[in-house]
Amino acid sequence: MPYDYELIKVEVEDAVATMTLDRPPMNPMSVQLFWEIGQCARELSADDAVRAVVITGGEKVFSAGADITELIQAGPIEVIKHVRTVQAQFCAVEDIPKPTIAAINGFAVGGGCELSICCDFRFAHEGAMIGQPEILLGVIPGAGGCNRLPRLVGPAWAKEIVYSGKIYTAQQCLDMGLVQKVITGEDSVIAVAQKIAGRYAKGPAVALAMAKHVINKGMECSQEEGLLIEAQGIALCFASEDQKIGMRSFLDEGPGKAKFTGR
Repeated sequence: MPYDYELIKVEVEDAVATMTLDRPPMNPMSVQLFWEIGQCARELSADDAVRAVVITGGEKVFSAGADITELIQAGPIEVIKHVRTVQAQFCAVEDIPKPTIAAINGFAVGGGCELSICCDFRFAHEGAMIGQPEILLGVIPGAGGCNRLPRLVGPAWAKEIVYSGKIYTAQQCLDMGLVQKVITGEDSVIAVAQKIAGRYAKGPAVALAMAKHVINKGMECSQEEGLLIEAQGIALCFASEDQKIGMRSFLDEGPGKAKFTGR
């Protein structure tokens, strides 16, 4: 696929796509960048050559959030249309049927934080700063901060983050469960994310997509409904080539030896 965008760069290597926001110096999210994020997510979802995704803003910053200059004069009607469009683009990121990792350097605040929590995992360099400061502008997060965040860290931590508008260090975010890994020293968080994404890229693509779907949907429904979705998900895995490879490899060679095709 061409991945031809003005404000995003995409590189694919060994089935891992790295999607880099490219609106220097702080990657503020304009209407165009929001749109490109959603379109790129849809392309990545459809590209069979991609089996895992890393999303980053580069080695210095993730994103400083929405471009306030586009919103300061907006009224309620314009805002709800804008926010619903942004939510649709971020849902496209959340729905990528492949493992996704946000690799965070510098600031990931406002919409930048909300983009990161659309990913399966967040890895942050020790110097990263993450938060939802919208309350300091007299508004609330509108692209998932009030919905995805409590599902991720629990309602009490989410309220602390949103009510205070504070910016947190990577270690504080690790302690509250907002990030899964903190990278220290000279190590590149992007390189670490790409390495771990590469491991997922070698896995059974259908089963990984099913696991992601079942977990995400199970968070939104009753346990009874979630168990039905789980039963349907495992049944669909039995239509894959990888299920045959995985089970035969287990019987012949033991666990962890299967070489999956992604089909």
